[in-house]
Amino acid sequence: MNSNSQGLTSSVVRAFALRRANLDMVGKLVVVTALMFGFGYAMVPMYKHICEALGINVLSLTEQQTPGALASRKANTQVDLTRTVSVEFDANARGPWDFKPDARTMRVHPGEVITVVYEFRNRQGRIMTAQAIPSYAPKQATAYFNKLECFCFSEHTLKPGETKRWPVVFVIDPKLPKDVATITLSYTFFEVGGKVPAAPGGSV
Repeated sequence: MNSNSQGLTSSVVRAFALRRANLDMVGKLVVVTALMFGFGYAMVPMYKHICEALGINVLSLTEQQTPGALASRKANTQVDLTRTVSVEFDANARGPWDFKPDARTMRVHPGEVITVVYEFRNRQGRIMTAQAIPSYAPKQATAYFNKLECFCFSEHTLKPGETKRWPVVFVIDPKLPKDVATITLSYTFFEVGGKVPAAPGGSV
């Protein structure tokens, strides 16, 4: 075999080896890409199951900003189904306006996320800005009544004759003392800029 033939053979061998190496690399890249895609696709359900197993409740920003959205999520795994607490809703309007809850009372399980809606109507012939002060009875229940969303967190401006509805989303801590069977959530709505009234039972 002459030198030209040997050189040609070496070139063919090198080209074949290079092609094989390239094919091996492409195959590895395809496998890695498939694994990465599969892992990314599985991360969401895996994360969800891990959070559920650990009792962690993670809410998206949209859920936090949407009234009543908290109440529509899955049931809390820490809900005490063996016990119920009667929650009474009270509304006190200090001025010429209407203020009332949709429900006067509810029976709830500690740990259960609950939503109640309050309605407010400005019966005056002028714009007004008002705010609500919450209070609880018995007073020892205050530390166990957790509001996740509430219109009492800020002031509200209403036009003459305007009606608005606001949710209160809350959960009662399962650690609430066993001797507390009834909790009264009371709101006193007052006009901002006027004399702030004392909330029934003491404000929080």
